Amino acid sequence: MPFAELGDLRLHYERDGEGDPPLVFVHGWCCDHTFFAPQLEHFRTAHDVVALDLRGCGASSVPDGGYDIPTLAEDVAALCAALGLERLVVVGHSLGGMIGIELAARHPSLTAATVAVDPGPIDPLPEALRMFEALLADLEGPSSDAARRAYVEGLFLPCDDAERRRRIVETMCAVPAEVAAAVLRGVIEWDGVGALRRCTSPLLVLRSQTGGSNDPARLLALKPDVRIGVTVGAGHFHQLEVPEQVTPMIERFLRVTAAYGRLGQG
Repeated sequence: MPFAELGDLRLHYERDGEGDPPLVFVHGWCCDHTFFAPQLEHFRTAHDVVALDLRGCGASSVPDGGYDIPTLAEDVAALCAALGLERLVVVGHSLGGMIGIELAARHPSLTAATVAVDPGPIDPLPEALRMFEALLADLEGPSSDAARRAYVEGLFLPCDDAERRRRIVETMCAVPAEVAAAVLRGVIEWDGVGALRRCTSPLLVLRSQTGGSNDPARLLALKPDVRIGVTVGAGHFHQLEVPEQVTPMIERFLRVTAAYGRLGQG
């Protein structure tokens, strides 16, 4: 089981394949590297692929702090430096999509492109912020475990596979409660608008049928060249539920972006 020692932080990662551009997969809130398993299996045949466990998740260490989105993005940047990765494409799900956009804004020479798979709120409406603030209050209260489980259960469509749903719920409810709350606080405090405006590299946002917290018109107003795709018949975890839709859209985005020469720009 490989680890990167980044000062006091120990990050677990998995790496496979070879080929450019390298793809770095960043999971969502309370998830781990396995949440991109179908995409890793597909892209390892032609790309250097890396999937990590963010701090506080999976097999990575659980420090007392550092769960805001800028720090999580710097963790990814430090891992990439340790592994010698350059001009990479970040593929992030949910929270990971937000981290990918922050990374692109902070390190434009590192990030060739970003794919945000049903990302968390980038330019949230007031009602979305109120919902997350209420969830944070519940996570910090006496019924934290029940509140988290109920929230995660609401991210699926009724038709989703029962066993996959059970695995996702159990994984996400195993992360320490203080980590879950700290990351959610970082989501609420994140300046997504500022990050998106500073993001100059190509960006693909893949929305699920449930829609999430991102209105396409608001995203396009901030970044007119953003590409937006929508999957059919799946909930928030659509990279696992309908990889036959998600993976080809990522592949097409990489192909078209490369054809226009954007992946090679600094």
